[in-house]
Amino acid sequence: MQRSGCRPDSYTFMGVLMACNHTGLVTEGLKYLDQMQTLHGIKPKLEHYSCVVDMLGRAGQLSEALKLVNELPYEPDSGIWSSLLSSCRNYRDLDIGEKASKKLLELGPEKVENYVLLSNLYAGLGKWDDMRQVRRKMKEIGLQKDAGCSWIEIGGKVYRFLVGDGGFLESKQVQKTWVKLEKKISKIGYKPDTSCVLHELEEEEKIKILKSHSEKLAISFGLLHTAEGTTLRVCKNLRICVDCHNAIKLVSKVVEREIIVRDNKRFHHFKSGLCSCGDYW
Repeated sequence: MQRSGCRPDSYTFMGVLMACNHTGLVTEGLKYLDQMQTLHGIKPKLEHYSCVVDMLGRAGQLSEALKLVNELPYEPDSGIWSSLLSSCRNYRDLDIGEKASKKLLELGPEKVENYVLLSNLYAGLGKWDDMRQVRRKMKEIGLQKDAGCSWIEIGGKVYRFLVGDGGFLESKQVQKTWVKLEKKISKIGYKPDTSCVLHELEEEEKIKILKSHSEKLAISFGLLHTAEGTTLRVCKNLRICVDCHNAIKLVSKVVEREIIVRDNKRFHHFKSGLCSCGDYW
């Protein structure tokens, strides 16, 4: 744009910052945030800062992210605190996570996702008493966590699967299909990642829960009901977990199919054992 004489605007920089965020280009993202003001005279809006805070948090630079939040020329909104808390859960930072949680619950005391993020932070750190206290609070005010749900369209019909779902007509066949897939991908490096199971359970029980994640059910069902070579397209209401992401990469390799999963954050295009996100999401 600059070479062609086309002047970038705030929308241009939003796209550039989003690209830097999703690829982990932190140095470049900070450079463009600065150039936006110093070279082009464009005042960043709250959404630009929100993107940069998320970029820093996703890269594990949590102290820098919090510093930026505290220095914002705007009042931070729930989106900023939510992304910071989510990053704290991923990087197991209790101190900053609790600070973000306090602000988030002040802004949205009735939003279930705010409590879920805090609960997941405690669970990921093994602080089960704190996790149970958050869950009790949710129950007291009538909030309930959304169950993991995935759906796939085949032949013009949408098939929906819930985590742990065993009540649909072909559930046993679908479960057997996943067991066979798991045996194949285990031979090329798959190992269950039970850190994704945020419950106080024995390791064996955690592995059992992983097998019933909704996207695995949807993919198994899709493999049963589509021709070889057909691309599978699955949607999910929550962020895909690390275990499912690792497993689906390898499934795409052993079944020689492209698998596209659209979670609540982005598209994941799995092909030949790789994902379009580069394992950074």
